[in-house]
Amino acid sequence: MDSAYGMLKRLGNVAGSAPSGAPSQLDDEPAIEPLVAPSASPLQREATLRGGYPPVPEQCCVTGGSGFVGQRLVEMLVERGAKRVVSFDVAPKPADGWSHPAIEYVQGDLRDYDAVLRAVTGAECVWHNGAAVGPYHPTQLYEDVNHTGTLHVIKACKAVGCRKIVMSSSPSTRFDGKDVDGLTEAQMPKLPQATYLQEYARSKARGEMALRAAASDDFMTCAVAPHQVYGPRDNLFLPNLLEVAGTGKLRIFGRGLNRICFSHVDNYSHGLIIAERALRPGSAALGKFYIVTDGDTHPHPDGYALFWPELDRAVVGMGFTSVYRKLSIPFWLIMGLAYFCDLLGMLLGIKLKLNPFAVKMLTMHRWFRIDAAESELGYKPVIPYQLGWAETITWFRENWLPKFDKSAGGYAGKIATQTQAKIDIQARGAGAAAAKGKSE
Repeated sequence: MDSAYGMLKRLGNVAGSAPSGAPSQLDDEPAIEPLVAPSASPLQREATLRGGYPPVPEQCCVTGGSGFVGQRLVEMLVERGAKRVVSFDVAPKPADGWSHPAIEYVQGDLRDYDAVLRAVTGAECVWHNGAAVGPYHPTQLYEDVNHTGTLHVIKACKAVGCRKIVMSSSPSTRFDGKDVDGLTEAQMPKLPQATYLQEYARSKARGEMALRAAASDDFMTCAVAPHQVYGPRDNLFLPNLLEVAGTGKLRIFGRGLNRICFSHVDNYSHGLIIAERALRPGSAALGKFYIVTDGDTHPHPDGYALFWPELDRAVVGMGFTSVYRKLSIPFWLIMGLAYFCDLLGMLLGIKLKLNPFAVKMLTMHRWFRIDAAESELGYKPVIPYQLGWAETITWFRENWLPKFDKSAGGYAGKIATQTQAKIDIQARGAGAAAAKGKSE
């Protein structure tokens, strides 16, 4: 990985290259001993050992700490010197969870205020990542977790005197069905919108609005969003698409020229971490919404890639047939099929891969300029896209492909096993929360 290390070095020292006025490490602050999670990939390890990152709070809490992003965020906080990190999640400790004395795995539900209160007690900052993510959950679960759960986090933090919350949000809260072709956060639709493309987006928007409205010099909050998170251990984005490709049924939707930006899980976690440093009385970050991506390390230096060629790299990397060797599906036809699958799923009481929201996400332009995060947070990616995407493909070939079920359904098939497993856990949590409510 010598070439990878060289490219990482050329990206420069993140803290040292922060613009004037952005948070940076002070000369008199002690150096942080390098520490790397055992499950870190080679690129993740190299980025961690490169060092130069600003210090983090000693006492931290991460909601959703067993999720794809949350797990890596917990690891990176410890890697950067946190003395105690509470990983709070409805799911248990991940099978490959880091058994480090600084990490306290707490299984609990965001819908249970008392559980949230216990989890955030003692924290200097709470990273609120817990959410019902994607288009596959029951409708009520989105509201209960993404909105009400956020209200619980705000209330609990105020009760215990934790003055900082960094929330994981989503650009989809601003999607209105039109292309997002290189917009900044300020150029996107304002919240609340009259309508949303999906219940996930609506509930996340409600939660974010409550969090940002609570921001003050005494209670400092902001929201940071990625776009199309990827990396080792992804359990939503790539598994579902690669499953369809593995059955031979994946086709390009429409013309296949839609532009997109990606966020490596380490880049997003880095953005969340440094956002805490920006939360100080009177700062520009208070109550603000930011997007962080892989930026100018994308194939196009403006900060984007063409979605279908990049996805095809992963498809071919699994040994599956290239989507470019098959006929594409016109947009009007695939969208019609999506509405049919949506209706079929409702009748059968199941969630299918193909739905109108998924089709829209796979055909529209979706890329953003990250100037605000660069100038106000001092953000720059710690892992470049080309290397991160290539390593992710390798990880999936070595870890996902051997377990791939070749009998899995195509577009009308059920969602990937990894995705369904998390949904089942949250559904069980919903039942437990309802039972507790009746007993009180």
